[in-house]
Amino acid sequence: MDVEELLWAGADAQAAALRDGDVSAPDLLEAVLRRLEQVDEKLNAFRTVWADGARAQAADAQRRLDAGERTPLLGVPIAVKDDQDVAGDVTAMGGRPQFGPAEADSPAVARLREAGAVLVGHTRTPDRCLWPFTETLTYGATRNPWDVDHTPGGSSGGSAAAVAAGVVGAATGSDGGGSVRIPANFCGLFGMKTTRDLISMGEEEHWNGLAGIGPLGRRVADAAAMLDVIADEPGGYRDAVEGEPGKLRIALSLRGPLGPTPIERERKQAVQTVADRLSVLGHEVVPAEPPLGPMASQQFLVRYFRGVADDVAQLPHPEWLEPRTRRIAAVGRRVPDALFNRVRAGEARLHEAMATFFGDFDVVLQPGWTGRQPRIGRFHGAGASHTLGVVSMGITFYPVWNLLGYPVAALPAGFDEAGLPIGVQLGGPAGSERRLLSLAGQYERAHPWASRRPPI
Repeated sequence: MDVEELLWAGADAQAAALRDGDVSAPDLLEAVLRRLEQVDEKLNAFRTVWADGARAQAADAQRRLDAGERTPLLGVPIAVKDDQDVAGDVTAMGGRPQFGPAEADSPAVARLREAGAVLVGHTRTPDRCLWPFTETLTYGATRNPWDVDHTPGGSSGGSAAAVAAGVVGAATGSDGGGSVRIPANFCGLFGMKTTRDLISMGEEEHWNGLAGIGPLGRRVADAAAMLDVIADEPGGYRDAVEGEPGKLRIALSLRGPLGPTPIERERKQAVQTVADRLSVLGHEVVPAEPPLGPMASQQFLVRYFRGVADDVAQLPHPEWLEPRTRRIAAVGRRVPDALFNRVRAGEARLHEAMATFFGDFDVVLQPGWTGRQPRIGRFHGAGASHTLGVVSMGITFYPVWNLLGYPVAALPAGFDEAGLPIGVQLGGPAGSERRLLSLAGQYERAHPWASRRPPI
């Protein structure tokens, strides 16, 4: 395969080409850097690119390949979301960097480096990773490769844009309320929010247990290969993609935690189309709603606000943050300890309810974002209340999975009349990543999506 074509094959196929000697790690990296230079002026997906360091890593990866070593991502170029430390670079999180260069890699980045992945650069995020769009006063707007007038989502928007545009075959993301799944759904990618604590984020809890790291890839296998490298629980994720999931009981859920939920026509139809296709594949798909109710949304908001406040409290220069970030933090500081403690204790009741539900079902199928991707500038200059109120309508089906700490996959589900990607979600109980990967892999084999490329 031509090296330029290999850019569109995804990380897993790139790893196979490297193992087979069809391409060298240095040649693949140079193709990545050329593609990055070609498109990133339009996309603004990367805050910084480590070209010299990546070239040294690619040369070392090739030596390891030549010596017969094999890992799931050896020699594969990977982008890193700019909320994860990479030794020698600052971690900006969408704003003016608050601290100096990191002295060490974050745990997931360290595992990627150890496995021989080639780290290309830090990708854009919104300020402190708060929003489902990637636009900041410091760095401007990151754009969607499918239509540069629209956002690629957030907060892992730069990572998703880089993968969708054929720059890298996979990238790291993080997800505290949809931040892997929203960009995956907006950009026509596969992404996964993993079970809480499956992937180490260091010693501190992030956003009171809401946030975790997850992979983004062109195909299911790309995300699974990354999980085999960065997950704390030993592998089998890539193998699961090829395995048959067996007949599964799938709940089709179209009602949000707060009740009946307006869903844009094409996106509602996409969920039903996926449900019908899963039925054809032999699964039992029936309408059923997780028994959570409004308490779940209330608990998420308390932990979200308090988490932002705790994050901002440890910054040396909170005055550098955007006004709406400071406003969200101010609300979080007013959350009483007694209320916060009741909310944390209340999570146990949600798990009890879901244990009964998952006794009857194996997987939940839900919509992703409920409307069309917002246009660039839609929230420019908007305050915290307006921004949060508007985006809350789009993210209805995302945050509950962060509250529970359960895994959920973002699955491409076609395109709307404007040519923008549509996505759905597949969720399951804690530790069900392999089942979700197997189901998603089965679906992808029957209804592949990755051959279609954005116009950029």
